[in-house]
Amino acid sequence: MALFVPFVLFVPLYCLPWNPIYPGIVSLLVGAMLSVICRPSRRGKTLVGGFLFLSLYAVFMLGLKWLTPGYIEMVWNLPDLRGGLVYGIPLEELLFGFSVGVYWAGVYEHVTWHTSVAHAPESIVDSRSNA
Repeated sequence: MALFVPFVLFVPLYCLPWNPIYPGIVSLLVGAMLSVICRPSRRGKTLVGGFLFLSLYAVFMLGLKWLTPGYIEMVWNLPDLRGGLVYGIPLEELLFGFSVGVYWAGVYEHVTWHTSVAHAPESIVDSRSNA
């Protein structure tokens, strides 16, 4: 259910008199928090996922800014955003990138209840060598 909260929460938040990016950020962050409450062992990976996606999103936004000068100012409704600019990128966009990352980081593992493992646990390795 934690994975569906952002979709359900977005609708009433969208009706509030603010820019639609704010309900998106809040909804995704609440979904990520509920996912971590459900699976506390995912907290570290969730934050790493958020920062990784934020980094990729920032690179994309910087590329957009540098390769098409004036595009952000022309397309984004900057007067409706309150966060200001970070290196010419709206702060809300960076927050949105982070919130997508923290939400998405655990979706697969949460849905399938599997855990990504780089190496097999030592107990499994030891039991195989004793067989």
